[in-house]
Amino acid sequence: MKISDEELGHLEKLARIEVPPQERESLRDDLSRILEYFETLGELDTEGVEEMVRPVHLENVLREDEVTGSLPREVVLELAVETSEEGFLKVPRTVDEDS
Repeated sequence: MKISDEELGHLEKLARIEVPPQERESLRDDLSRILEYFETLGELDTEGVEEMVRPVHLENVLREDEVTGSLPREVVLELAVETSEEGFLKVPRTVDEDS
């Protein structure tokens, strides 16, 4: 299947790209070869082939939730970049007061 100038222009618009004039012919040839390959794949007999989502079977491996202890407050406050205020961590403001 040969890609026309109109089709290439339409693809450029959809992809929001601009192909330089010196690369248009090369890109058109590449896209044509890709489409020809898909046409070849479409001719394959897939009767009896089971559909799949991915070629490798994946299974979620989850661990059990376990309650564990946390760091003592004093240790966390010692690691803080900013000094603590009234036993809490000081962090930079992330929202403007005007919002």
